[in-house]
Amino acid sequence: MKKSAPVLALVVIALVGISVAVGRGIWTSPGDSVSQQKPEAVAAAAAATARASSPTDGAGGGAGVAAIEQAAAAKRYLFIFFWKTESEQTAAMKTVFEDAVKKAGDRAESVHVCVADPAEKAIVDKFGLDRAPMPLALAIAPNGAVMGGFPSKFTEQDLLGAFGTPCTERCMKLLQDGKLVFLCVQNAGTGSNGDAMKGVRDFKADERFSAATEIVTLDPTDSAETPFLTDLKIDPKTAEAVTVFLAPPGAPIAEFKGATDKAELVATLEKADSACAGGKCGPGGCGPQK
Repeated sequence: MKKSAPVLALVVIALVGISVAVGRGIWTSPGDSVSQQKPEAVAAAAAATARASSPTDGAGGGAGVAAIEQAAAAKRYLFIFFWKTESEQTAAMKTVFEDAVKKAGDRAESVHVCVADPAEKAIVDKFGLDRAPMPLALAIAPNGAVMGGFPSKFTEQDLLGAFGTPCTERCMKLLQDGKLVFLCVQNAGTGSNGDAMKGVRDFKADERFSAATEIVTLDPTDSAETPFLTDLKIDPKTAEAVTVFLAPPGAPIAEFKGATDKAELVATLEKADSACAGGKCGPGGCGPQK
């Protein structure tokens, strides 16, 4: 079985109170640090941290929450411009934001939210933005996944680059919900499909991991997913099944070509620490807690 460290285009942007895995950037390399926790503790800690740091469904209160619900119902992206005080920086970023929104008008809706407005407390609490740097823009996919978080200063391209493929959006949402994700890249034309799924299914069947593990399949010939495969550095013409093991908030643990084995997957999880240097991204760190 050949294993290598994937390089996936994601950035972990640390905001005060939340850790947002977003759709552009570079993963840290697997093996940068090694946890001494048991694998089930790693899974439980990752899920608990992500549950604490991920946006939760909230009802009522302010234009921000209403805009999220409206965009989700329309199956469109939502760009949110958060600001606190009027300033040159706020005005400049608001102009950039509006220009990007105009260019994305056929795919996205937008809303401005003043975090100092008591009526917007629900969305400020939802994303943990009470002490986040302002202004700040978020890009949210129709399924609720935060695809981009851009504090203080950003460009039109930052916002327009936050759009992801359907599979990217699904993986991001699962990771932000605290799930371990096996991304299984295979189709009828790839070899070792059954062997590639065996270790993954055995892992998910283990009661220690079943509730915290999701399996996502991706057909490498699906042209809609080409950008995601490019980010993953996986050849759409791969002759063999490829499995990418991801953990919250957005860490690549490993990439496997061909067969997978449960024991190796458990050992890989056991060694995983976090997606961010020093394990400091989320509240109390995004890695396993002792």
